[in-house]
Amino acid sequence: MLTRRSFVKQMAAGTAAYAAYSLSSSGRVLGANDRVRIGLIGAGGRGQRIFKVALGCTNVQAVAVADVYTRRLDEAKQIAPNIKTYHDFRKLLDDKSIDAVLIATPQHQHALNFVPALQAGKDVYQEKTMAFNPDHAKRMRKAFEGSGRVVQIGIQSVSSPAFRKARELATPERMGVITALHTHHYRNAPHGGWMRQIPPDCDTRHIDWKAFEGEAGPHPFDPQRYINWRFYWDYSGGNVFENMVHQAGFWYKALNLKIPTRVMMTGDNYLSPKMQVPDTMSACMHQPERIFFTWNSMFGNDFYGEGDDLLLGNKGTILCKELEEVRYVPEGGQGPESTGKPSLAPPDIVGAGDATNAHMQDFFECVRSRKEPNCPFEIGFRSAISCQMAIASYRRGRSVRWDESREDIV
Repeated sequence: MLTRRSFVKQMAAGTAAYAAYSLSSSGRVLGANDRVRIGLIGAGGRGQRIFKVALGCTNVQAVAVADVYTRRLDEAKQIAPNIKTYHDFRKLLDDKSIDAVLIATPQHQHALNFVPALQAGKDVYQEKTMAFNPDHAKRMRKAFEGSGRVVQIGIQSVSSPAFRKARELATPERMGVITALHTHHYRNAPHGGWMRQIPPDCDTRHIDWKAFEGEAGPHPFDPQRYINWRFYWDYSGGNVFENMVHQAGFWYKALNLKIPTRVMMTGDNYLSPKMQVPDTMSACMHQPERIFFTWNSMFGNDFYGEGDDLLLGNKGTILCKELEEVRYVPEGGQGPESTGKPSLAPPDIVGAGDATNAHMQDFFECVRSRKEPNCPFEIGFRSAISCQMAIASYRRGRSVRWDESREDIV
């Protein structure tokens, strides 16, 4: 069994080795109709979901899956029986026939998978929240810049018709001066609906615990920490990283918003005793564009639902319901412009509306064309930093700022 120190050393050595790869290490230049060969890193609930979506896209072939838990590898084999399986994701990256990887590991692992994947010459579909902390975000950006790789961040709402309509409506002619953006995410579900039962084989014979911990603080193996990792600060940003990031990413791209200058978040955990992260919270983000962006969330009432975003200007309002249905209302009247219908499908663990199919298809089209995808790295970076600022404010008990010169939260 690896010690934590030897694991970190091996990770560093592996990263250095991958840095020597050429940008075309997959060995293939794809044409417009070529098959894209993929690997999956992280085969839990969300990983299996996007894996199935990817295999439903045009001309995509599964090659391999990597996960630290044998159960997840067995489950992935049920989806694609002929795939190779690995406990160590670096062995998956060694396969030069793989063009692109989907990364759906826990949030604290994202940078540890993303950086070697780019250095191995793979295009990447990276689940949100893109980066766990500012250091991870900067390491990911350093790997991305100049890599020539296609990176799609898994904020799928930007691939929806609602996004296109919201951006079309958010003009000075319709909105005037925009000074506020109010968003929320409400559920009435114990522990946010995230509580998972511990499988009988959830033990160190079947899980590489040290690989799971990565750069997080070391702890003795704990099946709760592994299965319900969303409850723990070592691995998760709670609902800020699960759902606020979707709403932030949607509006950051629609309005081309930058990283907030200042963020304050407060709240507490009232109904979810097994979680370290809060179940009731309110974040206030001061945008450099002079827009006041608020987000609040709770797990004890669902009257308001999982999102009725309001973009407020002195000439009109845009209402966006669950990032799916968009309506414009001019000041003093009712507006006819709208699109979409509320989804009747139950939410997956990332939240309500799900445009994953369109988002994944966009990724593969960009892998072939080398164009920028709908949710590029920069939107992932900005939305991740805004969410990190909210968590830092909550944990420090004060307002925090983004120091542009240091690129850090202070």
